This record gives sequence, structure tokens and C-alpha cells, in this order.
Amino acid sequence: MKYVYKLILLFLILSMSSCSLGRYVWYNTAEVNDYKHFDQREISNSAETYHFSKSKNKLIIDSLFPPNSIKVNGKVINSLKKHIEKSGTLGFIIIKNDSILCEEYFNGHNKESISGSFSMAKSIVSLLIGCAIDDGYINSEKDLITKYLPELSKNGFDDITIEHLLQMTSGIKFWENYWFPYAHAGNFYYGRDLWKKTKNLKKKYKSGTNFDYRSGDTQILGFILTKAIKDMTLSKYLENKIWKPLGMENNASWLIDSKGMERAFVGINASALDFAKIGRLVLNNGNWNGQQIVSKKWIKKSFAKDTLNASPINYQYQWYLKNGGEKGIYANGYRGQYIYFNKSSNMVMVRVGKKQGKMNWSELFYAISEKYK
Repeated sequence: MKYVYKLILLFLILSMSSCSLGRYVWYNTAEVNDYKHFDQREISNSAETYHFSKSKNKLIIDSLFPPNSIKVNGKVINSLKKHIEKSGTLGFIIIKNDSILCEEYFNGHNKESISGSFSMAKSIVSLLIGCAIDDGYINSEKDLITKYLPELSKNGFDDITIEHLLQMTSGIKFWENYWFPYAHAGNFYYGRDLWKKTKNLKKKYKSGTNFDYRSGDTQILGFILTKAIKDMTLSKYLENKIWKPLGMENNASWLIDSKGMERAFVGINASALDFAKIGRLVLNNGNWNGQQIVSKKWIKKSFAKDTLNASPINYQYQWYLKNGGEKGIYANGYRGQYIYFNKSSNMVMVRVGKKQGKMNWSELFYAISEKYK
């Protein structure tokens, strides 16, 4: 027992000596309600909000498929709704032709409730890169990142382009793990100075030769955007370019470090219905009720099947392409956050939750899009 106390004491000492570790110990692991504890910057909605219409044929979850017709991990389930709820779901939305076909909330959540997005933020950062190119802040995705962040030249990052970051083929060494506080992802998530941590990153592979999912790549995109847009924060740029033009119903926020820098790879907190509007935007090729928010050229480029320079067919420009996009495209965040859209069925689906659960969500979304095509 004496050894246990010694270990606890040692752990507490280490915790106090490291902000990242201390925050990790206090908050345990990353959760969708971390925005209640972390520093954040508000993203205001518009006075004129957009509302999806209500479908005349609105469905409840258990009416989506006949009873006992859905399998999860090879086992038939008799109630899809019960399984979705037990999977830690907070909000589940299906939209077709701009009408809400199904909208249900669980575990104390409602349509105004805010949820963390985790890595769904990566897909939104990709849209902002497109906006910055459209606006002339960034010349091209082919630009070298040291054009905007010359300080990273000493790290051996001279051959990395913005596109390498978008495709996660930068070759940067990055340990993607939230459970271990000394891993890069956990350290970036809980750390107080993202730029200091970014400047300590090293190269592992030659750029364009290896795909490796790295939150660090997206954080560097965030720094590039912040440098390029100059007098605006990343949150303000998101507010101006997307949040207000899309008529979001609720204010959102973005987690920041102690220096005021957005945690670009995670940390956009919003309601499920407002996340659905991001899906509607990309479904309509960047157009929103006649206004081109993000250029059609950028959207097309984002979802093109590009397997050159180590790019995988199922991941393009910070978006997941299910079967190369044939079964839909989606943004995905830790603990099962999803914005899914399918052009062939003209559908958008959103799932937010406090854990992933045992459901293969992208397969369920595809099954729904096929049934209601």
C-alpha cells in the first residue's frame, strides 16, 4: 500500500510540473462538453437564421427500418433507437431535400444544446483554406508552408506544401493519441502554448511519400490561416465566412490556448442542427441559397479521388470519402461526431455523441441514404 501512495504522490508532482498533464489528470480524457472548462472564443450567429423545413413524412428512428432488419457487429438488433441511445448519442438528424426527415435527441440533449466536434473541425478548417484562397489571402494550396511560417524552416519543413497538410502527407512525426497526455495529440489538446509545441515538431518521412493521420498537420493549417488573414482571428474568419452567411441558429465557440490561438484540429462547439448546415453547404458545392460561400472549384478539388503522392482514396482534404465517395462523404470527430452527406440521395445526416458506441455510423448513414433515395 505504501508503494501505491508513493506512486500517487509522484503522479501529483508530475501533474503540477506540467500544465498539459495537470489538465489531463483533472479532466481525465477529452469529452464533448470540454468547452465548459477550456478557454474559448465565441462565434456569433446571424440575426437572420436559416431553418430547415419539417418533412410531412417525418420519421422516428425506429420507423427507419423494419424491426430486426439491422445488424450491428453481426448481431440483429430489435430496436435501432434503443441501440443508438445506448451508444451515447446526444443528437441524431436526417435531412433530405432541405427537409428534416428525422430529428431526435437523447441523454438530456435538445436542439439548442452545444456539443464539441473534435476532428470535425478539421473539415471546417479545410473549407476555410478554400475561402482564404478565394479571398486572395493564400495564393494556392501548392504554396510551401514556410512562405507563411518561415520559422519552421529549421525543422526541415521546407518541402511541405499546404496541400501536404490537407492530405496528411506532410511527413511530420506526430503521435495521434488522446489517452496518453505526453503523446502529441493529447499534449496539443491540453497544452497552453500551441506554437511552442508546433516549433518542436520534427520530420519523420519525406513529404508526399506517406499518409499518416496527424492533428498536427491541421494545427499548422490553423497557424497558416491566422498568419494569412492578418487582423482576424480564426474564429472571426469562420464567423464572417460561414457562420453568419449560413444563418446558424446558435452561437458557437472555438477552443483556444493561453495565447489566444484556436485549437484548429479540434474544438469547434456548436449545435447539431448548425453542424447540419455545414453538410448542406458542401452538398450544394459551396453554394448557399444562391451565394457562393466556398468556390465550387475548391469543393470539387476537396472531394476528387487523388491517390498521387501517398494520398489515400478514402481521405481527401480533411474529409473522409466512403468507398472513394461513392457511399457518401463525411467529417468525423473523436467519440463519434459525424457530418455525413450523400449527393445521390441529396441527404445530410448528423450524429453527435458522448462516445462512439458499437455502431458503424458511416454504414448506417449509407444504408439510410440508399433506403430513402
